[in-house]
Amino acid sequence: MMGLKDRLSLRPSEKTTNKNSVIKDYFKIEKNPKKGLLALEWVMLGYMAITVITMLFTFTKVVNPESMLWGRLRILVMTLALWGVYRMIPCRITKMVRIIAQIALLAWWYPDTYEINRMFPNLDHIFAGWEQDLFGCQPALLFAKALPWAVVSELMSMGYFMYYPMIAAVVLYYFFCRYYEAERVGFVMLASFFIYYLIYIYVPVVGPTFYFDAVGVQDIAKGIFPAMGDYFNTHTNCLPTPGYTDGIFYQLVEDAKEAGERPTAAFPSSHVGVSTICMLLVWHTGNRKLLYVMLPFYIFLCLATVYIQAHYLIDAIAGLISAVVIYFALMAVSKGMTEHHTTSSRLRFR
Repeated sequence: MMGLKDRLSLRPSEKTTNKNSVIKDYFKIEKNPKKGLLALEWVMLGYMAITVITMLFTFTKVVNPESMLWGRLRILVMTLALWGVYRMIPCRITKMVRIIAQIALLAWWYPDTYEINRMFPNLDHIFAGWEQDLFGCQPALLFAKALPWAVVSELMSMGYFMYYPMIAAVVLYYFFCRYYEAERVGFVMLASFFIYYLIYIYVPVVGPTFYFDAVGVQDIAKGIFPAMGDYFNTHTNCLPTPGYTDGIFYQLVEDAKEAGERPTAAFPSSHVGVSTICMLLVWHTGNRKLLYVMLPFYIFLCLATVYIQAHYLIDAIAGLISAVVIYFALMAVSKGMTEHHTTSSRLRFR
């Protein structure tokens, strides 16, 4: 790799040539392309198999079994099609399309957790009770009331909204700057999500915004936490998000809730969990500038999970603890996924 003096001494024409060479590397046909499926694709298939088995055992209770099975079939066909494209044109771009496609499909898998866990009795009364025992109150009720100012509300909403941009930023950074670990990071990211999704299926907790709306805020404030059974199988109403309702980021969060929010996925908080894993992946690169840029968004995101009443405080704490465990476990498992790297696979944008 060239030293700093060598890079500074390059003439403009030489710098342009180097950049063009790096770009060409992403379209260069690989000499030894991977023949089988990627590890993250096997993870997806494993998750698909577990959910299909669960559906078969509870088939009479599933509300939309045909559409769920057809959705899985389409994902399977798409995965095989992208594998076929890569086999015909084995280069970095086609491999990255395979990785990004699986990560993008998480938007489909997330509401799917509700279609399965709605068959099981709700557990929010237990978690709200634990919250009350641990903190003597419901932090999700009091946080926004304690800090009702518009600037705080917007910072919280901004942090919550930055969840998916943070994930995209980390994945793209590895693809363009540390390509030799891009597949590994895709595996860690996707496996993390599916671990959380499995928990959501078998531990059906909807979070304060849904549970408090169903029970009534006044009863919650009095410490009354009734069991709701299968109530959320047919009810999806939630509380309006607290905060500055005229804020730009507030509206963006509300639009996201209306588009895809379901009474599911509260414990542990994947917003806290996956964003923590993102921060650990950035820390792994040694790029402190990127880490410091993302840090404020990460902090506001974690606080926002309770502030906007999406999660109990214990959800956020569990998300943080589980993220550390999941990150180090998956990084240990995926050591062999790191490719031999060259100068072009360690491109650094300045």
